[in-house]
Amino acid sequence: MTLHDLDHYGLSADRGFLSRREIDEVALPPAFAEIEAAAAILPDLLTTGRVRHWLDKLPTPDIHAFIARASHAERVVALVRYSFLTQAYVWGEGAPSHHLPANLAVPFVALADSLGVPPVMTYAGYVLDNWCRIDKAGPIVFENIAMNQHFAGGADEAGFVLTHVAIEAAASPALDLAVDLVRASDAGEAWAVETMLNEMVAIWRSICGIFDRMTDRCDPVFYFTRIRPYLNGWKDNPALPQGMIYEGVGRYAEQPIAMRGQTGSQSSIVPAMDALFGVTHGEDELRTFLQDLHQYRPPQHRAFIEDLAAASRLRAFAKAQGGSVKDAFNAAIQAVAEFRTMHLRFAATYIFNQLGSGADKDTALGTGGTPFMKYLKKHRNETAAQML
Repeated sequence: MTLHDLDHYGLSADRGFLSRREIDEVALPPAFAEIEAAAAILPDLLTTGRVRHWLDKLPTPDIHAFIARASHAERVVALVRYSFLTQAYVWGEGAPSHHLPANLAVPFVALADSLGVPPVMTYAGYVLDNWCRIDKAGPIVFENIAMNQHFAGGADEAGFVLTHVAIEAAASPALDLAVDLVRASDAGEAWAVETMLNEMVAIWRSICGIFDRMTDRCDPVFYFTRIRPYLNGWKDNPALPQGMIYEGVGRYAEQPIAMRGQTGSQSSIVPAMDALFGVTHGEDELRTFLQDLHQYRPPQHRAFIEDLAAASRLRAFAKAQGGSVKDAFNAAIQAVAEFRTMHLRFAATYIFNQLGSGADKDTALGTGGTPFMKYLKKHRNETAAQML
């Protein structure tokens, strides 16, 4: 199996899985003017309590003509706008809507199809493609980035998203290292492998340092009450047990479709590390869920993870070398396990602790429609158990 350089997958050592074009640098054509205007004031439309009244009035641009001539970046930005408008339509009033009107559903599905992703808000639409640098000459760090599209608006929603953007940026060198580690282990370069594994540990400690400040940047109560409701999907969701009807989309024949909600578990950085280190999960519902989530990633991100998993012989190499190489390998896996422990802690802080005293940790559902505490604990434990 050939593992290509990052550029082949649309990735880079300074942006990783983040979008190559920042959202404020991409202009949509005039036909999208009303769509962009509604997206710009979406927090205000939501506060009226009748957001569907406003969104029902939006025109439907000639989406197929747009797709035929649009760049990848333009289609990505259009999808971000429709992702937010769609989630606001479904969840923005008292009871959820069981249908998407054709003026949202038709362009949304067409854009998603053109980009190879499901027609629902994903982590890519909420985080990876929804940021920009303030100082274009500066780095991608929390102190120099802004969130572009919002539900609630304000510092807490931005703090939540931008912490994830900063983590993705900090993780980007790990992807470049992953490619180099595969090649060095294939070449039998033990010293280089050990050196790069130690670098990997340092990167993940930096990532954990960014993650650790999450509660400074986003209040858990605000997240739970003002952000999380809009991130839910319509698969394994008791509020929408049949799924969602996408009106005007011929192939769905007006039948409800089930789609998972946006979740940080759709981020590709930890699955890429699993692929590199040969970390696997048992044949159970967690593995099925992870395989399902994989389809919600952009196609090039999926391809990188799949190629990395197929190409990496790093685990076997470290085991054969033993000694300090094996120790460095284990330290790198432990560093990722520590990140997963933090993820578990913040899931408890931002979701479980907000549910009330009668909640069951193992059955409470995340925005992806699964018992997140149970899955995160199992995922963390399986990772730590696979050190050499």
